Amino acid sequence: MIQSMTGFGKHVIQLPTKKITVELKSLNSKSLDLNARMPSAYREKELELRKTIASSLMRGKVDFGLYLELTSGETSTEVNELAVKNYMKQLKAIADGDDIKLLDMALRMPDSLKTAREDIDETEYESIKLAVHEALKEINIFRSEEGEVLEKDFIERITNLQDLLEQVKTMDPDRQTDVRERLNKAVSDLKTDLDGNRFEQELIYYLEKYDITEEKVRLANHLNYFTSTLKSEDSNGKKLGFIAQEIGREINTIGSKANYAPMQQLVVQMKDELEKIKEQMLNVL
Repeated sequence: MIQSMTGFGKHVIQLPTKKITVELKSLNSKSLDLNARMPSAYREKELELRKTIASSLMRGKVDFGLYLELTSGETSTEVNELAVKNYMKQLKAIADGDDIKLLDMALRMPDSLKTAREDIDETEYESIKLAVHEALKEINIFRSEEGEVLEKDFIERITNLQDLLEQVKTMDPDRQTDVRERLNKAVSDLKTDLDGNRFEQELIYYLEKYDITEEKVRLANHLNYFTSTLKSEDSNGKKLGFIAQEIGREINTIGSKANYAPMQQLVVQMKDELEKIKEQMLNVL
């Protein structure tokens, strides 16, 4: 079962004096790219929280947000009276103005507000860790649901490729006949006497050179392998990507050997289906 790298998870915890919200958003990325936003008071726990998230999500561009909202009248931020008074005194010496305007200007100055640093309460931190785990559960459920959508699309594309391959197999005898007829016509147009045995040997060599039997077999095997890997427990985007590359090589070889317009049209359709698979593959975990 595959997972998408796109996901969202959110969990809210209500404490006696504050509400803490944990959010996780993820998009596709070649590796884990984790961006964390949290109040400075929780920064000492950032490394531990990063490890927890990394062990669960593994890949993707992940935005982790930890938001704090006070729900009581208490606040850890206070007016720095001494600094504000000094600012007002200096401003008054520079320019006339009433106290309200001076106060408004002083409060915008650096250090006019001070925040008392609080140690993280262990009970509170345990609640935060619980919220992170719950958000991780949600985002992984989201990723799994998106993965099911991707899997259905991949199966449809692979089925289309298998159908096109069957058309190639059906068409191949006509292609060989067409190639033989064109060679015979080209030789007859030369109006030159040729050794029949020698010509037949050259014709067989030419037909063998453009034979696609091996490519048809390998392509069928790769398509089956892609499907079985898609349903396996160890299925992942990188492994499926390698198989898709092998599928592409066989399709390209068939196209280069075809030398027959109707078959080349089928090859173009096959390439289109494979390109759609590769686009979706970028979002597979």
